[in-house]
Amino acid sequence: MRENVVIRTVTRLAVPFILVFGLYIILHGSSRAGGGFQGGVIVASAFILIGIAFGLDETQRRIREKVRTIASILGISIFIGIGLLCILFGANFLGYAAIPLPLDTPWVRGLMMEAVEIGIGITVMAVMTSIFYDVATKEEGE
Repeated sequence: MRENVVIRTVTRLAVPFILVFGLYIILHGSSRAGGGFQGGVIVASAFILIGIAFGLDETQRRIREKVRTIASILGISIFIGIGLLCILFGANFLGYAAIPLPLDTPWVRGLMMEAVEIGIGITVMAVMTSIFYDVATKEEGE
């Protein structure tokens, strides 16, 4: 399947749209349907599609395991960092509404919610992509 020109061409055309749609779902997850998990899975599906169309070896050279590990750590750190920031201000974990902020405006809390969604999206994308590569590499080795 790696030699199929149609699959490679459609993949090259579809991946940017998949990534933009995934980012849209992540960023609008706090106010509409969707969120970090759903958007992260959509973004991961773009990387999985690249792996299927171009082969695992080429894809893993472009998206190394170290990058996926750093992305998952970054996403978890964003999520936990916002939660601990809420606790530091005397609220519950991820309790944005109870934080006494100096700038008591709704957009500050909105930014915190968006940051949490982005952290979840990054983590889900990295973990789903890693699971695919691990399973596909194991299947290739057998």
